[in-house]
Amino acid sequence: MADFDYDLFVIGGGSGGVRAARVAAATGAKVALAEDSRLGGTCVIRGCVPKKLMVFASEYREMFADARAYGWDLGDGAFDWPRFSGQLNTELDRLEGVYRGLLEGSKVEIFDQRAKLSGTHEVTLADGRTTSAKHILIATGGHPVRPEMPNAHLGMVSDDIFHMEKLPRSILIVGGGYIACEFACILHGLGVEVTQFYRGAQILRGFDGEARGLIADQMQERGIDLHLGTNIVEMTPAGSDHVSVPVEEGMGPPATETPAPPEGRPGDPVWVKASNGMERVFDAVLFATGRAPNTRDMGLEEAGVKIGRRGEIVVDDFSQTAVPSIYAIGDVTNRVNLTPVAIREGMAFVETVFKGNPTPVDHDLIPSAVFTQPEFGTIGLSEEEARDQEPVEIYCTSFRPMQSAFAGRPDRVLMKLVVSKETRRVLGCHIVAPNAGEMIQLAGIAVKMGATKEDFDRTVAVHPTMAEELVTMKSPVRTA
Repeated sequence: MADFDYDLFVIGGGSGGVRAARVAAATGAKVALAEDSRLGGTCVIRGCVPKKLMVFASEYREMFADARAYGWDLGDGAFDWPRFSGQLNTELDRLEGVYRGLLEGSKVEIFDQRAKLSGTHEVTLADGRTTSAKHILIATGGHPVRPEMPNAHLGMVSDDIFHMEKLPRSILIVGGGYIACEFACILHGLGVEVTQFYRGAQILRGFDGEARGLIADQMQERGIDLHLGTNIVEMTPAGSDHVSVPVEEGMGPPATETPAPPEGRPGDPVWVKASNGMERVFDAVLFATGRAPNTRDMGLEEAGVKIGRRGEIVVDDFSQTAVPSIYAIGDVTNRVNLTPVAIREGMAFVETVFKGNPTPVDHDLIPSAVFTQPEFGTIGLSEEEARDQEPVEIYCTSFRPMQSAFAGRPDRVLMKLVVSKETRRVLGCHIVAPNAGEMIQLAGIAVKMGATKEDFDRTVAVHPTMAEELVTMKSPVRTA
């Protein structure tokens, strides 16, 4: 048997890569990991964690108003972005230290630099060193992308939000997915005037139609200026007489002439002309129009790894690539791009490769949350997906929750179950409400176990709560 420097070399220090490295090392394997940015990856450093902290910060504005309705003598206060940002960076530094400590405690050798494949069992580091491994795991995640259009460099992407020196007074957010909608709600809550363009007919494509309709209504009710069926036609630096700059290198077709240096930078004021005729200047533009796997210039195809049409690494049910010694997990495979899924994929990889227990990844019935305001928690099939598969009953209720109704706010929540007529199994559960993410985690256990509508009905309600409606809906509102 060939001798290798390591039993496992992990490229990528995000949540999935770190978990796989640690668990593999616990089996006695000799493990190394390379990360060219910060340990923790997208989720911890520039995604889930800082975003959720911003969600918390943004929710306090409504809390001040609610508190007065409940008898507290409070002023509105003022949000201090520099103070919050400093505290946020301190917390991210702490979390990165935790990840490093976990790896070191597991005796994983860490290389703080870029790594790429140079063979089926070989990795070359940025400093020129080459090392070998019996198994290689790619866990490099993804990155936000800008659209291919002139002056796209003027728009920020989600990574940039956490590094703003100050909050803009106004911002245009382009996109209708969960990242776009979450940041629209966050920035609005922090006092920014938010306009959102989405080229589609409704935000949050792919989710339950009734739920996303309510979220769109509530976002507009709160003051977000949402324009559906709308996109940018032209954008230029504010005050530049609207002269377009060619598309940046790597963002579109090559220019026939050498372009002039681009004017402006992400986060600068931008003049925008929209497809609906609107023309105005925004203090900043944020593109939340998609993400792409981090597979460029990694030596993957040269090593025999198959790459899909969207740049993703193609893997089988066991996360193995076309090269038997090379595996991939997480967003770089573009399967289900969620942090807990990447962690589960890393655990299944270790079970398969290091514990002799072939374990396919289970991507069925994954609960998830969208941290809009109100939040959205979901698991299973949407009403639209379910009715295309089989006859279903829809149990649904929408109402004003006690807490906000008392405060005089018009907020509404939604509780919805999609039920198979034949088996009575709950095929989908969708919640639009404050703390919906917390609720769906628990409801997800029942749905994953195959609970029927009658199982929900047999459960005694917890009163008074919003979630009690999940077990008190007796008659379907419609069948499909």
